[in-house]
Amino acid sequence: MGTYLITGANRGIGLEYCRQLQQRGETVIGVCRSATPELKDLGIRVETDVDITSNESVADLAQRLQGTPIDVLINNAGMLERVSLEDLDIESIRQQFEVNAIGPLRLTRSLLPHLKAGSKVAIMTSRMGSIEDNTSGGSYGYRMSKVALSMAGKSLSHDLKDRGIAVAILHPGLVSTRMTGFTGSGITPEQAVEGLLARIDQLTLENTGTFWHSNGEVLPW
Repeated sequence: MGTYLITGANRGIGLEYCRQLQQRGETVIGVCRSATPELKDLGIRVETDVDITSNESVADLAQRLQGTPIDVLINNAGMLERVSLEDLDIESIRQQFEVNAIGPLRLTRSLLPHLKAGSKVAIMTSRMGSIEDNTSGGSYGYRMSKVALSMAGKSLSHDLKDRGIAVAILHPGLVSTRMTGFTGSGITPEQAVEGLLARIDQLTLENTGTFWHSNGEVLPW
């Protein structure tokens, strides 16, 4: 059994991560800006008022976690706003970079003292951040920020390998959550997290830096 820290834990995939990990008997730390009743009801450790776009907020979280080793850090917090070429909202693009790409890197760097040889880092990116797989265009902020996040994950996989820390770059699939407007064509959070945890469980220093679909498919960059 290990200690898992999940950001964006108050709903959707993050909440489901917390639920399934708790059911497995893991020690779970759910991190978010504000807790939902569903997260509170799990009875896990919850750290609120955490803004991953703020150096001060992330440093405060690291202080709160002083003395707590982390076996798996799951960078799940993110945001999606549709930005088209016709309605090019630069501020939205900038905010998505802050939340989706810079935030996880900031948090991972801040929590490095809590990681050790054998620890793992999961980066929740998206297939929409695959340059080769982009056949429809649009979604500028989300696509661009997820490409940047995947690159951060790949660099982390190299920089942390000598420390014995492996990094997974993960796409959950199209999941029916609030972020996707509860799309009827998506899989459930339960299905997504089952696959994602399987990928994290099989993560090693030999396959560190791999860009995986939750179903096990290796995705193109």
